Amino acid sequence: QVQYVESGGGLVQPGGSLKLSCAASGSLFKFYTMGWYRQAPGKQRELVARVSTSGTTNYADSVKGRFTISRDNAKNTLYLQMNNLKPEDTAVYYCNRDTPLGSWGQGTRVTVSS
Repeated sequence: QVQYVESGGGLVQPGGSLKLSCAASGSLFKFYTMGWYRQAPGKQRELVARVSTSGTTNYADSVKGRFTISRDNAKNTLYLQMNNLKPEDTAVYYCNRDTPLGSWGQGTRVTVSS
């Protein structure tokens, strides 16, 4: 029903930065609280950041102060600015509602390594 296409990942050195984007289909994007999730090999998927319909944000302790989530409702797009990246940030990153249902996108891979 709703499709998400994540992009912007890549290979970066520790301390580097990346900006991820998520394009959502449909006309209801502006009514949902949205989040960024990540999954590292052998670990469960975790919520790292979310933004409400009015712009209120929340972050996991592991990324607080380094990541910034934002949204452009006119473009049905969610963003994640990631600064001062660490090796432990290596994961596949996904976007979805903060209460996910239905399908997930393919995600975008972030690898932080020297």
